Amino acid sequence: MTRGGLSLFALDASRSYGERVAAELGTALSRHEAREFEDGEHKTRPLENVRGKDVYVIQSLYGEPGMSANDKLVRLLFFIGALKDASAGRVTAVCPYLAYSRKDRKTKSRDPVSSRYVAQLFEAMGTDRILTLDVHNPAAYENAFRIPAEHLEAQSLFVAWFIARLQDDEDLVVVSPDAGGVKRAEAFRQRLGQTIGRPIAAAFMEKRRSEGVVSGEAVVGEVGGKTAIILDDLIGSGTTLTRAATACKTLGAKQVFAAASHGMFVGGADGVLADPALEKVLVTDSIPPFRLPPALLGTRVVVLGSAPLFAEAIYRLHSGGSLVELLHV
Repeated sequence: MTRGGLSLFALDASRSYGERVAAELGTALSRHEAREFEDGEHKTRPLENVRGKDVYVIQSLYGEPGMSANDKLVRLLFFIGALKDASAGRVTAVCPYLAYSRKDRKTKSRDPVSSRYVAQLFEAMGTDRILTLDVHNPAAYENAFRIPAEHLEAQSLFVAWFIARLQDDEDLVVVSPDAGGVKRAEAFRQRLGQTIGRPIAAAFMEKRRSEGVVSGEAVVGEVGGKTAIILDDLIGSGTTLTRAATACKTLGAKQVFAAASHGMFVGGADGVLADPALEKVLVTDSIPPFRLPPALLGTRVVVLGSAPLFAEAIYRLHSGGSLVELLHV
């Protein structure tokens, strides 16, 4: 790959992910210094010349023990500011998981629209572009930013996994766990169907949420006698997922798989994912599955690497290639 003028940084919380992206690009991470002060403040600065360069900074914005999503966001914003002050030519924030992207509209009176506020913070620091994976609402994400907001999809990773493991004559149905995810599930259904060369059925489940309580049991579409694939963007506590899986099994589905781009696995998700209604759960490594017991990994939960996808996107952005074509390879 041609990498002239490209600098790739990964802040400490995402260093292992950044190293995987760098390896795919055939380069090394650029050096930076991160210092913590006794009062809890911090500073981060590049240790290499970035003047006029095309700079990419990797930081996945999920919370973990010892560092909240807010901590990671502030560190990323301050580092972008330092890069701009050091005369970087263009700075792209690479966030495999983008915090606050789910809160993209007012659902109650005086609600915040947090995704828009985060966008304004990135813009205020001089960020030129942002790159992320499967946000909850792509249209709201794009509209929140006044800078180019690029959005990758994990569909190709899921399709490749299922193609390698499903039987040629298996009767399939793709299920959205709620009406809001129908477009996402439909895009995956069409892509999987085109790849295997035969039609795949579609279904979705009703879902109502009030004050954190989820209800609704009806499934719209035929799942009986089929292998069901539930597709979502994020797994939190896993309750939505298991509700859909149980409903599909009750209606006669042969087996139920689930795929979600981001595995947060909060609360009692480890117990929920052990539900026998689920055959396997696929997620990407945008959020490491540090909350799950090792016994679930590789058996019930499969983690797919997304670093090659981000590496290819970075290469195309740097070299003037097409991300539209990347989404359809």
